[in-house]
Amino acid sequence: MGALSYIQEEINVIRERDPAIKSNMEVFLYPSFKVILSYRIAHKLYLGKHYFLARWISQRATRKTGIEIHPGATIGKGLFIDHGSGVIIGETAELGDNVTLYQGVTLGGTGKEQGKRHPTLKDNVMVSAGAKVLGSFTIGENSKIGAGSVVLNEVPPNCTVVGVPGRIVKMGNLKIPRADMDQIHLPDPVTSDISQLQRDNIMLKERVSELEKELRKNNKDKAKKEKKNETV
Repeated sequence: MGALSYIQEEINVIRERDPAIKSNMEVFLYPSFKVILSYRIAHKLYLGKHYFLARWISQRATRKTGIEIHPGATIGKGLFIDHGSGVIIGETAELGDNVTLYQGVTLGGTGKEQGKRHPTLKDNVMVSAGAKVLGSFTIGENSKIGAGSVVLNEVPPNCTVVGVPGRIVKMGNLKIPRADMDQIHLPDPVTSDISQLQRDNIMLKERVSELEKELRKNNKDKAKKEKKNETV
């Protein structure tokens, strides 16, 4: 892909997913645009085993943008990093096409494993602000990770994950995340659990009240029967 084609593609990506942008020229100010351009150059050098130069370019980009992408990571077309401060993408991470990352996202490892140790994100995955995806496993296409979640296990396609540790709260959501960029209106499993506990508590109280009434009635009937027997 030529430089002009690449720039036009990035303009389209950013304009599609960020309602704040007002003109094409603003793209050149975006940290996402700057860091991905640097990554593409560094990645080619990395593949050519020019490791020092690749890391030098990526570290310069990190200092300028606050986004750290290891030059060894594999990234498809259409990556969009919104705001971006604090985003980290590890060396063996693999990102498909049209992935969206928000600020504070980490695609990291869990220790000193060798070989593949960072996550794989399939096409159209969205990872919301502050989420951490740690380990060598796959996030299926069209899946969405909620803000602040910590994901430690594989996620099937078309799922929504929230919580610490992350758990799947919705499956079969065929809407592509980049179409609505909604990282707020996600299911809340904690609230759901609390609501269920509240409902169960009300049911238990009602049942206890019924049993108490039944017990009082039985005691009254027993007392009447004993009194009657005494009279006879």
